[in-house]
Amino acid sequence: MERIVLREEFIKLGQALKAAGFVDSGVESKEVILDGLVKVNGQVEYQRGKKLHAGDIVEYNNDKIEIVNS
Repeated sequence: MERIVLREEFIKLGQALKAAGFVDSGVESKEVILDGLVKVNGQVEYQRGKKLHAGDIVEYNNDKIEIVNS
């Protein structure tokens, strides 16, 4: 499981996918999100701009990202 440490109050879903290396570009993150391939806390999420906070878990392609505070 990848961990992303928040530098601010939140990170957007598309940015988190890129930061974890799950996608190579913003365009790719948009495509996988709109295709329904990404879950946030167990629910399919279609908003690339979804704000993620500490404690949120993102799932994509059998990998996970945990959002944590610094």
